[in-house]
Amino acid sequence: MTGIDQASVSHHERGRDAAYSTVDRLLAGTGYRLYAAPTRRDDAATSAEAIREHLRANDPDRALRALLQLNDNLTAEHGLVRGILGLTEPERTGDRVWDAAIAALVAWRLNQESIPLPGWVNDLNRALTIPVVFRVDPADPAPEREDVPDEFAERGVLAWADTFASV
Repeated sequence: MTGIDQASVSHHERGRDAAYSTVDRLLAGTGYRLYAAPTRRDDAATSAEAIREHLRANDPDRALRALLQLNDNLTAEHGLVRGILGLTEPERTGDRVWDAAIAALVAWRLNQESIPLPGWVNDLNRALTIPVVFRVDPADPAPEREDVPDEFAERGVLAWADTFASV
């Protein structure tokens, strides 16, 4: 079916690096195709992993920097590549506010270019039932509704749009 012997498949399943063509053949054997995007920027899944690790280390400042880097990655790309950066569903961070913020950010930046949203960003488990102020600085006041991007408000994350403005 794939033309790859079982021993090689087993090696790749255990994490051995594989050439693009090998991965493409393995996926083709399951009915899927592999596509690559011309970017070196981290996607939402990679960013969420970094955020999770920073939160586990009790370092919300570095978690915020990782979220802002995701924002910069998304805004730096356009069209299909921007869509690809938001495509893979991230693992949970262990904090519902951060999970909702990641989903909101991806939805916001994809909506800006009318790129179809991946299903994971609208998962109800990535939204808060009671809105929470996403505080960058504990001294920051809560934003007014008009200062919060719609995608954040819809997911219960009250974050200033200015937080994500490029500097």
